[in-house]
Amino acid sequence: MNALTVRIPTELQKELDRLCKREHRSSSEVVRESLRRYIAQEQLRQARQKLRPYAEAKGFLTDEDVFKAVS
Repeated sequence: MNALTVRIPTELQKELDRLCKREHRSSSEVVRESLRRYIAQEQLRQARQKLRPYAEAKGFLTDEDVFKAVS
């Protein structure tokens, strides 16, 4: 496992400390989970962006269009 040093504003550190205390988790656990979620969200965003032209060509312009088609 690698170590990463990140500088964050004091107020963000205070919020992180409160969250960690409330959830009985280390700051490393919270930051790792947050980074995993961010990466997954970005991968999904990139996939949607890549597929958008194909979806639009088939008439799928909104999420609602997709939901209607699969429901």
